[in-house]
Amino acid sequence: MPGTRRARPSPGAAITSSPWIVVSIGVIVMVVLLVVALGSVRGRRTFAEAPPPDPTMSLPQVAVSTPAGPAGTTRPPASAAGPGVPGLSPRSTVLPARPTPRPSPSAGGASSRPPPAPAPAPVTGRYGVVSSFDGGFVGEVRLVNTAGTARGWTVRLAFPRGRLVAAWVSGAEQGSGRFTDGVLTYRSGVDLAPGASVALQFHFERTGTTRPSSCAVDGATCSGL
Repeated sequence: MPGTRRARPSPGAAITSSPWIVVSIGVIVMVVLLVVALGSVRGRRTFAEAPPPDPTMSLPQVAVSTPAGPAGTTRPPASAAGPGVPGLSPRSTVLPARPTPRPSPSAGGASSRPPPAPAPAPVTGRYGVVSSFDGGFVGEVRLVNTAGTARGWTVRLAFPRGRLVAAWVSGAEQGSGRFTDGVLTYRSGVDLAPGASVALQFHFERTGTTRPSSCAVDGATCSGL
């Protein structure tokens, strides 16, 4: 009708008259809160479940010792000059120098000195030929006592291929002799006076030579050979 006004509904009356609007708003708010809560819980689990990094473990370096030099000193290892493990000081092992063996004075003197020369025999002998003939010869060993006291003597004369006919001491008391395997061994009957001389003579046959293979007086080689 003309002259009458239509009343407008208020916002509160509209919401009250439509309850589904209130329910929808409440559901939306709950969903938003649930999403926010789930996001915060997931972030906490991810941070808690992440394993911590493995701690790094550094091993100490072992220094290698070098053998001692000639003067008994040791050389530091090559790795000693390089960087070491933090908080640890490198260890080095110093070995004592080996003592150089020294020969004893008696052993060194004995090896450097020549052996002493054998003492000359008191009774010396000189070989000679008195006469020779077809099939044999007569020889002698002239004996001289060079000692200051009377001495006995022994002559050994070797003719491997010969035959001994006789052996005697010229102008003196006889001794004893034997001929075995080509070797004549003759021992004096009496001692020879100091400075005296005597001749042992012998007759050999079929020797092929007048030179013996060996001649010795008391172990010393005869001269004149």
